[in-house]
Amino acid sequence: MSATLFRRARRLQLPLPRQSGVTLHSSITQPRNVNLIVRRHASTSEGPRFPSRLLDFLYGSTLFFGLGLIYFYVTDTRASAHRYIVIPALRLVYRDPEDAHHAGNHVLKALWEFGLHPRERGDPDQRKDLEVEVFGQLLRNPIATSAGIDKQADIPDALFEIGPSIIEIGGTTPMPQEGNDKPRVFRLTSQQAMINRYGLNSEGADYVAMRLRNRIRKFAQSLGLGQDEIAEKAVLDGIAGVPPGSLTPGKLLAVNIAKNKFTPEGDVEAVTKDYVYCVEALGAYTDILVVNVSSPNTPGLRSLQEGDKLKQILSGVVEAAHKIERRTRPFVMVKVSPDEDSDEQIAGICDAVWASGVDGVVVGNTTNRRPEPLSHLRDLSALEQQHLLEQGGFSGPHLFERVVGLVKKYRRHLAEKLPSVEISEPSTTGKGALEAQADATKAALTPSNSEGDTPATGSDKVTTSVDSGVVPINGMVEEGASAKQPLFKLPTDRFFDKSQEDRENPQVEEAFAPDPSVQNAVERRQLKSIQEAIDRLPPKAQRDALERLEAAPPRLGLTDQPKAIFATGGITNGRQALEVLNAGANVAMVYTALVYGGIGTISRIKDEMRAEIKKQDRGKQITQK
Repeated sequence: MSATLFRRARRLQLPLPRQSGVTLHSSITQPRNVNLIVRRHASTSEGPRFPSRLLDFLYGSTLFFGLGLIYFYVTDTRASAHRYIVIPALRLVYRDPEDAHHAGNHVLKALWEFGLHPRERGDPDQRKDLEVEVFGQLLRNPIATSAGIDKQADIPDALFEIGPSIIEIGGTTPMPQEGNDKPRVFRLTSQQAMINRYGLNSEGADYVAMRLRNRIRKFAQSLGLGQDEIAEKAVLDGIAGVPPGSLTPGKLLAVNIAKNKFTPEGDVEAVTKDYVYCVEALGAYTDILVVNVSSPNTPGLRSLQEGDKLKQILSGVVEAAHKIERRTRPFVMVKVSPDEDSDEQIAGICDAVWASGVDGVVVGNTTNRRPEPLSHLRDLSALEQQHLLEQGGFSGPHLFERVVGLVKKYRRHLAEKLPSVEISEPSTTGKGALEAQADATKAALTPSNSEGDTPATGSDKVTTSVDSGVVPINGMVEEGASAKQPLFKLPTDRFFDKSQEDRENPQVEEAFAPDPSVQNAVERRQLKSIQEAIDRLPPKAQRDALERLEAAPPRLGLTDQPKAIFATGGITNGRQALEVLNAGANVAMVYTALVYGGIGTISRIKDEMRAEIKKQDRGKQITQK
């Protein structure tokens, strides 16, 4: 029986229970000794309490700061672990390169959802030392990722975070297709190259469009616009002041589109419909549409690069792109093969580019050829030599010299319009309805200081009215106005709602003519959508939205503008990126280098470019001296 039980029994004056074979020690029955034991026990338990808490605090602080350091290291693209630990681990765990690719994308997607994704810390592009102008827009740097890394638009935002100014998703086909049978990707690790015959596996244009649409609506929700169609249209039409594809200033999103495998390449009309279907589904959610006619893994696809076929396809794509209901239209580029490299073939492609109004060319893709191993890399293993016999497109640093030569040829042919090309200029008569209405509304928000008006004193008149939620109409705030007035004066509904018989009557048509700045119902719907979206914004945010709308958007597809060239193939470091840019490219794209170099490849290439530029500048200064 325990000492505690005996103490309780004595306190209550109860008889102590007897247990056979148990002899009670005399000290247990004495209260004085019991109290001494209790006091001694209390003193020993309370003694180390303060040092124990101090140790707990030190252990917790060490763990906290340790985890913080690990977080900042792992989520920095410049961490060498991404290149020398993560990539080899993926190759070791996943023998099939396609499985490793999917696993890497799934991990990156999960990390993005929890905010633990790698990112380019410090924003080195804010120095603007690598800033370039493409399509009349300033990009933060001239580096992009090629199609194939993110086929289904799973991780576009995570890819933007690692540093490129352009990412290309896809290729995307109109209908879903599985592509070629597995295995269909083969590593040549010793040569940092690979062979693939994916065959344009795609979930289809509608699936990819759904993912991009949800992404835009989520972005609109973060701005307080909601997640419905009105909020979506507001972002697409520029209220947020960001490109509608990338959703990031100074960056662009490209979508690679292609025909389905089962569409016969000889039926040019059917092929054109495939591409147009992709444009209609995806065009609203992207900044650049890339027409892929150069994949070596779709039978007959490269035959579409022939002059007449290509001209018909590209014309259909450009026409469809100009019909997209968005304030700006996506740029259109065509991706050509590195294997069609004769002057005659290049001239025919450039002829089609000028004739159709395409905005540029992506030079390079995988090649059907098998280049010789590079001497500065390791020798091919026996297994890799077998892989070289596999059918598919080859990609790796071996293509770099060929791509540089192709860029020079295309730049020479695209430098000026070919005399044989007849061009029909698109209509560009001044600002559109959206810009005109934005100008008028912005003027209405500006206080008038004309003769006879009382100048504003104290707090600004417009600021006061906007803060109060009452938007001035024609520069005035109506007295007693209790509700916010429309920001746009929409055209009357009478013209659009009247019968066809009335439309054909000249007198009725003159009487019910719409506002001259609104030429069709499409622009009218855009105006109404923008008005509804701006009404949802906080009062102070409305002025910013109107200022963004005031600027006229770039007119796309103008045939007299210089054509852009994106170069892809074999670019693995900053020196090579600068070389291909100096050869005439506007943007350098990477793919295989990212596969072998890890998530920090873009940051590394840009750092090497900066170092090479400084080196060249020092050389010039020494030469001048």
